[in-house]
Amino acid sequence: MELAIIAESLTPVSTNPEPNTFVSSTFGQEILPTHTFTNAPEVEVLIIPGGFGTRNKVLMAPVESYIQSVFFNLKYVITICTGSAILAGMSLLDNRRATTDKCTWSLVTPLGPKVEWVRKARWVVDDTPGVTPVWSSSGVSAGIDVTFAFIQMLYGAGTAESVANVMEYERHFG
Repeated sequence: MELAIIAESLTPVSTNPEPNTFVSSTFGQEILPTHTFTNAPEVEVLIIPGGFGTRNKVLMAPVESYIQSVFFNLKYVITICTGSAILAGMSLLDNRRATTDKCTWSLVTPLGPKVEWVRKARWVVDDTPGVTPVWSSSGVSAGIDVTFAFIQMLYGAGTAESVANVMEYERHFG
């Protein structure tokens, strides 16, 4: 398995909230992309994180363009937290089951009026036949759990448990 971190440019991407928002924090990290949207490798699994940036349509325009260009060729999509808001806003979750962060539920769910939103779930798997399977998680910690469920589906329970043990992580199911 190879990990590619794909963004609009190769400049570091901050996880800090934008200035003058309802959250004032300078605590975060910067993530260094390995590829841009124009030179991204072919991917089989696209992980779409959430966060404060997903609320900014200007920032999301190139992200949405990239997702649109690859979505129907992917084997799987995993959304974490408000990452599902991006797909919902693009109508890529229409007539499908999904979940999202519970703290932003009232902001995200109106973006996908045709989505079957599942409120009481750490993660939801929608594997509707004929379309790219989408695994959506609620909050950030549920993103860890959906990742372990995904690893288990691909590589088996033993591998998922082994990785969790190395991380000293206690998994939460469903």
